[in-house]
Amino acid sequence: MKAAAHWAVWMMVLTVGGCVVGPNYTPPDVQTPAQWSGLQPSGATGEHGVPATQPTADPTDVAAWWKNLNDPTLDSLIARAAESNLDLRIATARVREARAQRSAAASSLWPQIGLSGSYRYSGSSLNAGAKSSGGTGLLKDARNTALSSAARSILAGQGVDAGQIASGAVNQIVGKVIDNRLTGGDQPSHRGQNLFQAGFDASWEIDVFGGAQRGLEAAEADIEASEEDRRTLIVSLVSEVALNYVQLRGYQQRLDIALRNIESQQSTVELTQERLAAGFASQLEVAQAKTQLATTTSQVPMLQDGIRQTLYHLSVLLGQQPDALVAELDQAEAIPASPPAVPVGLPSDLLRRRPDVRSAERQLAAATARIGEAIAELFPKFSLTGSFGSQSRNIDNLFSCKSLGWAVGPAVSWPIFQGGRIRANIEAQNARQEQALATYEQTVLIALKEVEIALSAYSNEQIRRESLKNAVQASRQATELSTELYTWGRASFLDLLEAQRALYSSEDALVQSDMAVVTDLIALYKALGGGWEG
Repeated sequence: MKAAAHWAVWMMVLTVGGCVVGPNYTPPDVQTPAQWSGLQPSGATGEHGVPATQPTADPTDVAAWWKNLNDPTLDSLIARAAESNLDLRIATARVREARAQRSAAASSLWPQIGLSGSYRYSGSSLNAGAKSSGGTGLLKDARNTALSSAARSILAGQGVDAGQIASGAVNQIVGKVIDNRLTGGDQPSHRGQNLFQAGFDASWEIDVFGGAQRGLEAAEADIEASEEDRRTLIVSLVSEVALNYVQLRGYQQRLDIALRNIESQQSTVELTQERLAAGFASQLEVAQAKTQLATTTSQVPMLQDGIRQTLYHLSVLLGQQPDALVAELDQAEAIPASPPAVPVGLPSDLLRRRPDVRSAERQLAAATARIGEAIAELFPKFSLTGSFGSQSRNIDNLFSCKSLGWAVGPAVSWPIFQGGRIRANIEAQNARQEQALATYEQTVLIALKEVEIALSAYSNEQIRRESLKNAVQASRQATELSTELYTWGRASFLDLLEAQRALYSSEDALVQSDMAVVTDLIALYKALGGGWEG
């Protein structure tokens, strides 16, 4: 009856195993604006009536946003980076690590079974037993009964006549006889023996209060967070490849403009030298022309260095040696053109699309689950243990029925006093959960800010670019007129130099604005969380 009562108690423990301590996780409710403030009303124009490109609140598809730039070379570079980038390989390995840790956490919910086997050869010392001198112990008792019928029988068995020996000698004879009987005659005092063992042990810790279940929840959330971190890296990788590619094409365009202006300014130097020879120009004008030519020429090494650096950055992003793309991309090409419209969706879409926001939310879920895991340490732990095996001095009968043995039973442990360690750990987990919540809210705010900044920069840079286009057109006309007038002596040389300087400056600024428009667009797509799905 007692055994039945004990097992009934343990069955009750099993039935309450559905109790899970700690808070249940619910996603936080974060307020987002209804609309982006950086969006211009439909049909709006920029300053001075310049048309503004219209990012719209239409549903956005940013999975493979770079394809909107219509540049096959960029498409190829991004595809190769996704395959070979080393940071991405590291992030992928971290996802595998998180999945393995989840499997390890899940194993605690199942019985643990182990096999064991051993062999031992051992011997014992007889000197560790009763003393054999000083008239004590066994010999003392033998002396007192040496002439008894039992002692005489022992002596007779050894061929000794007890009546012919003195009492003192009896002690020595009986001691020797007893030693012989105990040790087996002339065998040594250390006797060795074999011991073979084989069997298995099993234990199962019953998750009565849900600590292991909470740990499993945390591990699941960790996996999802690591997957979102990998997607965040993909978003950054795609945008980095695109940014470096646009910068490369921009540097190449700026170098081309510098070389064209150098050629034009070289012609101006030759013109002033001809006019000097004809007596229509001064040495000052020749020196001024050469100064402007040298100033423009000084830009060439800087631009060439920019080209090389962006090529090296691109190569490493693709997981290749720094100079791997030099031959492939050294030929100048145009900067990719931005699309006419950019749907950006609503702010609320950002919470489900940006992987860094989703990662922060999953980290909050993991921190919440670990509170319950810590609280479960306050309660007793219940387990079932069992063993089955065999033990024998002879390996031939190790698995015979007489060699078998088994044991089974419940166990309980309860940390009554831990010096406040468990409650301190609970408090620490609560603090970590508060940190995770604040981190999530901060991540959402940063995401909203980045989109607003990118929208503003993208729209305003396009307005600036329109103005620069007008400036370049006017500068070209001014340069052509001043050159013609100077040739005929109807304009000063300073007018010509200023026109050439303004032309080079405005053309270079326009190329940089072209770069800025596309890089701002890339920043906008990145802020929207685009790229990881494509």
